[in-house]
Amino acid sequence: MTAPYRKPALFAGHEFSAFQGGDDPAEVSAIAHDTARALLSRVRDEAHPDIVEKVVSFADDNGIDTLAELWSRSSAHSLPGALWRMYLIRDLIRAQAAQMSVLFGQGLSVLSTADVVVAGAPTPAGPDEMVNLADTILHGAFTGDFSGALDRSAAFCRIVSAGCTAVANESDAAHPERATTLTLQASRLTQTAHELAVCARLWRDGALD
Repeated sequence: MTAPYRKPALFAGHEFSAFQGGDDPAEVSAIAHDTARALLSRVRDEAHPDIVEKVVSFADDNGIDTLAELWSRSSAHSLPGALWRMYLIRDLIRAQAAQMSVLFGQGLSVLSTADVVVAGAPTPAGPDEMVNLADTILHGAFTGDFSGALDRSAAFCRIVSAGCTAVANESDAAHPERATTLTLQASRLTQTAHELAVCARLWRDGALD
């Protein structure tokens, strides 16, 4: 592992970008795991609010593509894979806050599971509350119980997935293309929720790497 990763929480975009590329799958995997471990441990060890905020908002300042180059090809059941999904969910919420609010509300109306409590969103949850929820969950990954943050992300995905399905069913006759898009989104969110839940269990068992 090279020296720049000693302070990953302070990486600027160009510093992350320096490790993009490379066609060797083993090298790509090693970099992904090393950066994820170093980033998480560094931030959790220091837990300084400014550092935490900088890491949480990294994609806002540098683009999600930088993180994609590092982590998106990692196993879904790995630390870099888990972090990538949490950042991706936050990016989705911030980019589509109004739509996420509607779908989240629809999901709450049709679900009677513990996901409503686990996700921890206020009711009703408007666009601003959605953005705050996304930030709170990712903050929790670096300052609190990592498995709890993963469970909250998974719960959010399940709620929005249920909302997508509900709206798709309502739209099927009049807007079949929209219904198809929402059904596909529901499937992806359900899969992501499952992956995050597995990561949470692995973390609790000390087996998430």
